[in-house]
Amino acid sequence: MTPLDILLWVAFPYAAAVVFIVGHLLRYRFDQFGWTSRSSQTYENKWLRWGSPMFHYGILMVFGGHLVGLFIPKPWLELFGVTEHLYHLGATWLGSIAAVLTIAGLVILLVRRRLVARVKLVTTAMDKVMYLFLAGTIAFGTTATVLYQVLGAGYDYRGSISPWLRSLYGFQPDPSLMSGVPFFFQLHVLSATALFLLWPFSRLVHVFSAPLGYFVRPYIVYRSRDGHRGAGAVKARRGWEKSELPRGTRHREGSRR
Repeated sequence: MTPLDILLWVAFPYAAAVVFIVGHLLRYRFDQFGWTSRSSQTYENKWLRWGSPMFHYGILMVFGGHLVGLFIPKPWLELFGVTEHLYHLGATWLGSIAAVLTIAGLVILLVRRRLVARVKLVTTAMDKVMYLFLAGTIAFGTTATVLYQVLGAGYDYRGSISPWLRSLYGFQPDPSLMSGVPFFFQLHVLSATALFLLWPFSRLVHVFSAPLGYFVRPYIVYRSRDGHRGAGAVKARRGWEKSELPRGTRHREGSRR
């Protein structure tokens, strides 16, 4: 184990984790108006209509696969009848479908940002850096999957990368677990770690802004401008209020006719 191993597989991940947590807290505290996805839908919608769903559905599938493969130990899955062969088939073919969706969607979004002038003008320097690391992470992971899982004999990262990651969460880091990991898997891990380092300073913060309040908010909030309305006023309630003409309105309209 060399000093470089400690730097790459211990210091760098912990530094990225600290920046990820503290950066989000500080940005939410001091930059809530900048806490946004910086949507460019108003500038162009035709390409976005295809690229955005493909990328988001694909990346959710990728996230689910990583969640199972990295955080659930192999013996736990075997208790539910998920053998090594069955896991390999699922990870290979479902992962390939997810990779195709993700890459196709990302390519559409990147080409859109490059060719649509109005979208290009609102693309910031941080957007470019974020897209670079995001594309690199996906490219390295896809390359590793194709070389070792599809074309090769397969590589069981659950015996190396998964326990290394769990050793970090248990504050007992073991960088030696990463020494024999294939090169493209290492690049995938390092680029993903760098992406987490940049996360709080990019548009990716919108991932943590699920609009849960939308499902319980009132349809319309009514506020009276009448100063004399006090204790006798009808209390506001959630939902639609029946709309009626004020008293005497119909009589006045009839007299005008």
